[in-house]
Amino acid sequence: MGTEVTNSQICQAARGDETALAAVIARMLPSIRAEAVKAVCPGLEAEDAVQEGLIALLRAVQSYRAGQGPFEPYARRCIANAIRDARRAAGRKKHQLLNESVELEQQPAAGQDPEEIAIRNEEYHLAMHNIHTRLSAFEKQVLLLFLDGYSYAAIAQKLAKPAKAVENAMVRVRRKLKAGRG
Repeated sequence: MGTEVTNSQICQAARGDETALAAVIARMLPSIRAEAVKAVCPGLEAEDAVQEGLIALLRAVQSYRAGQGPFEPYARRCIANAIRDARRAAGRKKHQLLNESVELEQQPAAGQDPEEIAIRNEEYHLAMHNIHTRLSAFEKQVLLLFLDGYSYAAIAQKLAKPAKAVENAMVRVRRKLKAGRG
């Protein structure tokens, strides 16, 4: 499985050293995959669970303090908790309609004008393109949590950021997406 992650690697990764971060990810990826496979359920695919685990690992790298004990058990707990939370969210069937939906291109609704369907489909694809190209990673995280029903305070707590940073991110999200429509 490789060698243990060292405190210096974690410090370097937390400061943005991509090589150190890659080493930490490579070491922890088998643990993430193992947790992800156990969490697969309707509404949560293995790849999604792995993504949740990777995000949790990145947060663990940022929040880890050397005096708290060894990094790997801490990171494994963070990863397991994040994947468990994703499984619970999938189990609430909150996004069931999205998971089971058929794209507009595949099946037009009865009685709807095909031109209207095409316009809506184009608007949807433009919005998704704007989200992926205009928003920063932090803004995307904030937007997704907001769309999942989290308050600004809950988002701030979940991302370990000040509430004002979350509020400012949502202002930027709205401004960027509005500018992308025009």
